[in-house]
Amino acid sequence: MNVPPIVSAEQWRAAREELLVKEKEATRALDALAAERRRLPMVEVDQPYVFEGPEGPVSLADLFEGRRQLIVYQFMDNGPEDYCSGCASFTDNVGRLEHLHARDTSYACVSDMPLPQLTAFWQRMGWTVPVYSSRGTSFGLDCGTGGGFGLSVFLRQDEAVYRTYFTSGRGVDRLRLDFNLLDLTPFGRQEEWEDSPEGWPRTKPYTWWRLHDEY
Repeated sequence: MNVPPIVSAEQWRAAREELLVKEKEATRALDALAAERRRLPMVEVDQPYVFEGPEGPVSLADLFEGRRQLIVYQFMDNGPEDYCSGCASFTDNVGRLEHLHARDTSYACVSDMPLPQLTAFWQRMGWTVPVYSSRGTSFGLDCGTGGGFGLSVFLRQDEAVYRTYFTSGRGVDRLRLDFNLLDLTPFGRQEEWEDSPEGWPRTKPYTWWRLHDEY
């Protein structure tokens, strides 16, 4: 298996400092994007969605749990005998929610899967992230997931709820901690789409993803 070239400590520091300049440029670009994102307009959500939760029916406003901001991950529905490995591994990477709560922000997963299927899966995975079933509603479709996955952000102002942001695909992908950490390593995610040197280990995306109790 090929590995990175071996150099002296001085050569390594020079190469690292050269890359650091580009990393700082990327950081400033991401800061600028975040600033622009904070200035996006918002649209009122006036559809009276009713989700099924562990304690019974709830509204979109209820998902805020009394906080002003809400982040919702739309978990794919792959049918009664399957679970989306990508959605599962994304949810596996969600940490303690107290840090979001400290900034008046709630987080929840919503899926068109029936609630009993969701709660059974949540119990198996040991997840404590709030989960609700949107089955029978147009919530996922209205959010633009089209039966897939996505992440939406909402703001509550008095009794009104507004949608402020949405992303899917690679926009959600880059939020995963494991991917961000792997991107720091010599071999990266080891997926075929990556621009890696010849001879680097690589497989197709998804093929190496597992539920955490299946590795």
